Amino acid sequence: MTDTTPAGFASLGLPFSILRTLEELGYEAPSPIQAAGIPPLLAGQDVLGMAQTGTGKTAAFALPLLARTQADFKTPQVLVLAPTRELAQQVAEAIKTYSRYMNDINVTAIYGGTDYGTQLRELKRGPQWVVGTPGRVMDHLRRGSLNLADIKAVVLDEADEMLRMGFIDDVNWILEHTPRTRQVALFSATMPKEIQRVAETHLKDPVQVKIQNKTTTNSNISQRYWFVTSAHKNDALLRIAEVEDFDAMMVFVRTKQATEEVADFMQQHGFRCAPLNGDIPQQLREKAVEKLKAGRLDIIVATDVAARGLDVERISHVINYDIPQDTESYVHRIGRTGRAGREGAAIAFVRGREKRMLRDIERATRQQIEEMQLPTAKDVNAKRKSRFQQRILEAISPEKNSVYREMVESLQQEHEVDPLELAAALASLIQGDKPLFLDENEDLRARREPRETREPRDRNERAPRQSREPRKAAPDARAKPLKGKPDVEMQRYWVGVGYDHGLKPGNLVGAIANEADLESAFIGHIEIFEQYSVVDLPDGMPEPAMAVLRKARVCGQALGIRPYRSELALESSSAAPRRNDNRRTDNRRGDAPRRDGRRQDGPPRSSRPPRKGNASQG
Repeated sequence: MTDTTPAGFASLGLPFSILRTLEELGYEAPSPIQAAGIPPLLAGQDVLGMAQTGTGKTAAFALPLLARTQADFKTPQVLVLAPTRELAQQVAEAIKTYSRYMNDINVTAIYGGTDYGTQLRELKRGPQWVVGTPGRVMDHLRRGSLNLADIKAVVLDEADEMLRMGFIDDVNWILEHTPRTRQVALFSATMPKEIQRVAETHLKDPVQVKIQNKTTTNSNISQRYWFVTSAHKNDALLRIAEVEDFDAMMVFVRTKQATEEVADFMQQHGFRCAPLNGDIPQQLREKAVEKLKAGRLDIIVATDVAARGLDVERISHVINYDIPQDTESYVHRIGRTGRAGREGAAIAFVRGREKRMLRDIERATRQQIEEMQLPTAKDVNAKRKSRFQQRILEAISPEKNSVYREMVESLQQEHEVDPLELAAALASLIQGDKPLFLDENEDLRARREPRETREPRDRNERAPRQSREPRKAAPDARAKPLKGKPDVEMQRYWVGVGYDHGLKPGNLVGAIANEADLESAFIGHIEIFEQYSVVDLPDGMPEPAMAVLRKARVCGQALGIRPYRSELALESSSAAPRRNDNRRTDNRRGDAPRRDGRRQDGPPRSSRPPRKGNASQG
């Protein structure tokens, strides 16, 4: 390890093993939430943090709690509750990354939509960290496969989102099953009264941390993104580099190894490219930067730490080959372009599970990042053709080429070769064995995952409001289009849970979002009747997801989801929704369920253990 460990993190009292990881990740200094949150958590105090997602709060709680984790004890010591499967996966991966140099630290993620067998096997291994969604954590607690007796700390991540999805009662129930001596860290972007009530009930003299997000980006920088799988990132980078008109390009990757691999790939395809990482001697790094400034290099592939302090005005494009883990790093990276009043361009490669980070960046920077169309093979070939022809034109020089002209004339006369055929043969010699053009039948966009081709609607956008007036007739079988997303075809489904079972829209949204791994933005119109409900979902839902939803439970009842037909309403005990405005809510408001209105993983009400205290009603 070099002596370039960020002094800011070192001064916080974190152990060497964590500081080593932070250096490799390119963390230069703690973000405001990290600087304010790490010391009290490291000291064992409770923390009430108010900060937007993307401000680095995952590291704010993960780093100090990892430092306090005892690797010798193979029992759960830290429990992290997250509102969605996607966030649980993201947090678990981050913790694994931060603990890479800590021996014998195991992290397990438990959430709906996956089989219990795998999760049961992982829990039997004795992980020190468990990250999960409330419903699945409750399931494992009832099964006896998860024991919280040795829990030292509980983290409530995005508590306001858990409230919106109807999980706040579940959170209270879980907290009541943890030791009273445990440490609690609660993070929320907003602080509604229900979240304040949770804090008052379960936190002891918490240190309050409130971070105002003032992150902004240069208006001279155009920002775009492309959804791409890891296997296609090199091809995507190559196409962008070939088609975009750039002066110099900065490519940011996450690891030192990636700098070498990506740079080698671009060199093989004709670009003057060099890696920049912490293992390269300082003298060679300085030479690479000088070459970039002088125009003798086209592209630098770098990690955050290696690019520290780099300022080259001719950088016109910044590519986030690996999207950063916090918004501050994103803003810092793209700030390498658009210098001195020049126009700049920033492009981010975003995998499916990183879509959440993209939305967090948009909210933090208050700027929309547009989806870009990746250049097609036809676009690349047109550029290659133009460049090749330009090379030939620039090579025309009667004085310099006089010797070659005589040779060509001699060949043409002796062998009676057509001049065009002779010129084509010479062009082929220039190109060599490498094909000049791409196969235009091979298009990277055609290989994208279906779920990655759809841009999710901003989850803050409210869905069409449901009528609060009761209807005597069964609902129309036609699904309503999503507001602002007419290109997403919807289908109406019947579910076998209604008002009489204690169902609220937030329960149904949470069940479908977690069990089917479907973003809540794509859950459309919901209408609740006494014995059943109807919900609009994207047409063509995959059968594996539907199979999971059919078995999922809400309010102690199996969803039994199936395509809606009017006969299903007639078969139900009542086709008229109950008139009760206090219980009927818009599904985007995500009101928390009443005590007897549990989410999908809950048991029948009669089997619910009694609660202590005053649970939130959301």
